[in-house]
Amino acid sequence: MADARMENRAFWENEELKLDERAYYAMWPGGEKAVERLAKQGKAHVRALVDKLIDPGTEFFELSRLAGFGMDYPDVDDVPCGGIVTGIGKINGNWTMILANDSRVKAGTYFPITLKKHMRAQAIAARCGLNCVYIADSGGAYLPMQADVFPDDQHFGSMFYNMARMSAQGLKQITLSTGGNTAGGAYIVFMACQSVMIDRLAYSFLGGPPLVKAATGEIISAEDLGGARIHNQISGGADHFCTSQDEAILKVRDILSMEPPQKIHSARFEEAAPRLPVDAIYENLPAKVHQGIQVREFLKAIADDSRMLEYKPHYAPGRGDNIVAGKIRIKGLPVGVIASNGLGIIFVEAARKATEWIVRCSQDKTPLLFVQSSPGYMVGSESEHMGIGKYGADMVRSVSCAQVPRIQLVIGPDNGAANYGMCGRAYRPHFLFSTMRARTSVMSGRSAAEVLLSIEERKHQIKGSPMEEADKQAFRQQMIDKYDGEAHPFFCAARLLNDRVLKFREIRDWLAMAFEVSLLKPIGEPAFGNFRF
Repeated sequence: MADARMENRAFWENEELKLDERAYYAMWPGGEKAVERLAKQGKAHVRALVDKLIDPGTEFFELSRLAGFGMDYPDVDDVPCGGIVTGIGKINGNWTMILANDSRVKAGTYFPITLKKHMRAQAIAARCGLNCVYIADSGGAYLPMQADVFPDDQHFGSMFYNMARMSAQGLKQITLSTGGNTAGGAYIVFMACQSVMIDRLAYSFLGGPPLVKAATGEIISAEDLGGARIHNQISGGADHFCTSQDEAILKVRDILSMEPPQKIHSARFEEAAPRLPVDAIYENLPAKVHQGIQVREFLKAIADDSRMLEYKPHYAPGRGDNIVAGKIRIKGLPVGVIASNGLGIIFVEAARKATEWIVRCSQDKTPLLFVQSSPGYMVGSESEHMGIGKYGADMVRSVSCAQVPRIQLVIGPDNGAANYGMCGRAYRPHFLFSTMRARTSVMSGRSAAEVLLSIEERKHQIKGSPMEEADKQAFRQQMIDKYDGEAHPFFCAARLLNDRVLKFREIRDWLAMAFEVSLLKPIGEPAFGNFRF
């Protein structure tokens, strides 16, 4: 047993080294040369600016760092970090969403994944009631993909629509322009509640000097067309004139210093560290993703004092306990838990218990944490006759309608309808986090291979050319590689199917931040549709 625990730990620590490698590439596109090139322009790289913007000694919770890898866009394989840094940090004690173009990635232009990441950050900010700071240095839309980034909903114009809507709700939209903002990108300056521009670094215009010359014949410099002095002294398109990035950062902090302190709409108890060390997560979670887990041990490593008040712990042994439900505290915040256990298959009894608990937590306004490690709902005639479809639908309905903050954490298989019932991306969780053990797909590679092989065999039989055993095995392996590859956290994170791939030792801190941010708005009253009880 001890050997197995050490093997698990070594495996997951090695997996997280791979995560570090991918994250490093995302954070340092172009390496030192790119940083030196910016320095010659009088600019710091984007993360240095973010570090200066947030309160000293506090953490920047960066979202979606692995976005943009392996996207296979025209002439571009990778868009490191999606070309934009987004995340949540404290400014003058208030949680704030920060969105910062990284000019080291194709001059900060917007690819489809850049837009998706930008919109996701705005969606979190709007839902949780966060002010936004935009550090703008962008060449606008990536023109070779204009049809994929310009005209549709959730394309380029939606950024400014979101800014307008959030401003109307009282959420401040502050832009610090530290580079060029051309064409549609100019609106990131003009749509802001207040804009800060830097002399001889920041420019904003609907058409740059080359376009102006082509359209009107006028020859003019970028500075005279739309520099910081022009927009502060003549057009009125900006509000604050600064002479350096450092001065501009201080000005943004000064603007936001007038905002009222945020309040959490929840009871908060005294924090207590878990009695079970975080190393236990590494040792207790099996290296084989589809092997069963003891989720109570996992919860002990993230819960205050390793304590949980479990709901119906003795209900339907072997079936009802494939989901563990109850209440824990995370850094003093009460949290309701719905957690996959064992092999995670959701039986009728587990679905009933989960639905009851979601409704009860909604009634007493307790936020919910879904710990997902489930390959799906139980299939077969027995389950169908017992009503697995009906009770699974009740679980999905309760997840859909629960008005409390909801966060999903994936620590294992995340397949089929269990992705729905356990509050996957389509169910609008406030945050969705994965780990290196997560595998998100419609089904496992092995299951998909068998289903698709049966279809392929039937096709060959109809044609009168049955498959040879070697052909079957080759097809089977091809499908396993495809489905397991697309389920991997790197593949999912690249496409923004999660908000962050967390190391096991980061989970408690990130959950505490996410629940605190999610509780900045009052929780409404519960309302559910028609259950099929």
